[in-house]
Amino acid sequence: MEPCAECGAPMEPRSCDELFQTLLALDHARQAPWGPLHGVSVACFLLQHPSRLPADDGAMAWALLHAYLEGGLDDVNQLVGRARRGNSHRAQGRPAPAVRGAALPHRDAPHSRFSVTIHDVAVDGSFPSSEFTEGVRAWAAATVDAWK
Repeated sequence: MEPCAECGAPMEPRSCDELFQTLLALDHARQAPWGPLHGVSVACFLLQHPSRLPADDGAMAWALLHAYLEGGLDDVNQLVGRARRGNSHRAQGRPAPAVRGAALPHRDAPHSRFSVTIHDVAVDGSFPSSEFTEGVRAWAAATVDAWK
């Protein structure tokens, strides 16, 4: 079987999509270590599968990864909080908060294969808690490095 056309991960025994659905189920349980890293995990997945990037071309995902790598979850939570306040009906008419982080590379920019993918973080497909935080940090770093 061919590897994933976007991230290069093996498609067996489970595809990127299947692994992502498993990860989302863990994230939405809101239990550590998965729940607190939900935004970072989704950002990694989207930037490694650019055909799925939202209308902002991944600007928020890119900013989240930079915030995480530079300041950890505290910086991610501050960024998400500013974005939520900017999306509030109370903020109508005011400019949206600036998204922090390095300039987003062009969506179609050539990039290398990723040295860490969802397949690596999943380990055996279960995203084991003992390895998850370290795996997500490596996933985030590999994602940013590949898009430089």
